[in-house]
Amino acid sequence: MSLANIKDSEVDIVIGALHSDLTSFMNEWRPIFSRFHLIIVKDPDLKEELRIPEGFNFDVYSKSHIDRVVGSSSSIVFSGYSCRYFGFLVSRKKYIVSIDDDCIPAKDSKGFIIDAVAQHLANLTTPATPFYFNTLYDPYREGADFVRGYPFSLRSGVTCALSCGLWLNLADLDAPTQALKPGQRNSRYVDAVMTIPSRAMMPISGINIAFDREAVGPALLPALKLAGEGNLRWETMEDIWSGMCVKVVCDHLGLGVKSGLPYVWRKDRGSPIESLKKEWEGVKLTEEIVPFFQLVRLPQTAATTEDCILEMATTVKQQLGPSNPVFTRAAEAMVEWVKLWKAVGSGSSPL
Repeated sequence: MSLANIKDSEVDIVIGALHSDLTSFMNEWRPIFSRFHLIIVKDPDLKEELRIPEGFNFDVYSKSHIDRVVGSSSSIVFSGYSCRYFGFLVSRKKYIVSIDDDCIPAKDSKGFIIDAVAQHLANLTTPATPFYFNTLYDPYREGADFVRGYPFSLRSGVTCALSCGLWLNLADLDAPTQALKPGQRNSRYVDAVMTIPSRAMMPISGINIAFDREAVGPALLPALKLAGEGNLRWETMEDIWSGMCVKVVCDHLGLGVKSGLPYVWRKDRGSPIESLKKEWEGVKLTEEIVPFFQLVRLPQTAATTEDCILEMATTVKQQLGPSNPVFTRAAEAMVEWVKLWKAVGSGSSPL
């Protein structure tokens, strides 16, 4: 399928609403978002009513909707930025584009507004090349091609299932880096898209991504969420875990992942010191989980994304569970997510 063949009705824009007043955000995106259906998921912890301007086609999901679908005891899973995962769950479209509410459209090096949705869809509807790296990056872009020595047998590429965009201004830095370099901002616009090689891991952020829901939807999951006593949030860890899961699934199923364009402009946010308090346990865990995901291999009998997640959950429980109970809980959450995905997806409407 080419970009020209995608209908607007095949796309959902998912917005995780952590701020009550979306007026400025929505108006900034109006030229781009107004063509599409929007799924706006209100953070269950947000008490104020959402303020949304007119002129958009959207559905809003709040804590009451989440409770109705997953039960009040499980709605904590979708708190904070993880509320976007509920949007992934209830969507019925082939393609999902996820943009956080602290981002606005960026401008390219010539000063033109970047249509992030169009670029994401272009990434998803042109092949990816995960099995042999092309030094001109994406060979399917206008003006590019395969370089000398690239095997002709691999030039047809594979389906791209995940598109990972980037950020101008406030890059997706972790809290320790932000705390050490509080004034650091990203002003470097690189006009490039590349396929991440097979078996290479990467940190994925739901701030600015798009994916083929039919191909890998169940792999975008909020599993590594809770830890310690009470409901301590390990900020951003659900994205890191989810990203590694979906990359392993793509590698196993022979699908591609692209990174680069499109950019969004991410606004400055809260204190990096406060973020560090929330992130630190997750930062330490990352050093343990990356080697695991680099080495994990799935059996050939895992033929679907759901199969892959269930197989991965078993391996997580066996290999990581004994070292830390949080991994056992993550494995259990992965199994529950697959059950929930199948249950919600079995009907024409989740609500």
